[in-house]
Amino acid sequence: MRRPPIVQPAEFSSTESLASVYREHHGWLVQMLRRRLSGNIENAADLAHDTFERLLRHAPATGLDEPRGFLTTIAKRLLIDQARKKAIEQAYLETLAMREDDTAPSPETMALVLETLNAVCKVMEKLPPRVRRVFILAQIDGMPYRDIAHELSISVAAVQRDMVKAWEHCYAALYA
Repeated sequence: MRRPPIVQPAEFSSTESLASVYREHHGWLVQMLRRRLSGNIENAADLAHDTFERLLRHAPATGLDEPRGFLTTIAKRLLIDQARKKAIEQAYLETLAMREDDTAPSPETMALVLETLNAVCKVMEKLPPRVRRVFILAQIDGMPYRDIAHELSISVAAVQRDMVKAWEHCYAALYA
């Protein structure tokens, strides 16, 4: 498996310009995130830090015309990622709760499973919605192609093409 590419930091016109953006907008960003997180100041501060870290890595080289808009977009994406991870973790924990105690996995195994589930979800999110739906119906729900075609009002050939696209995408993600 190949390593992910190294992300180069964004080029600000100066270190001072980044520091200026941070000074001018950090407090505002923390308060905005705090409101969205029902008053959780610690989580808001962590997400603000992550937002500025991502800004440092991905800001346009020409500078920021609308720093608050850019920061808001980054922060919202981080909030979505956090919510998705929590939903996956909650579903996994609920599944574990239904198992007998003597078969409970170790904390290390649980962490690995959650990491793997997050990676799978990220790969699946990059598929077009119908292709993703076809793939889930076939692979998770175990539906035959004919039933998928009927449920989605598409042809069996379209289901087959979507499955090929999904498998190609999964293969490319695995070996990229």
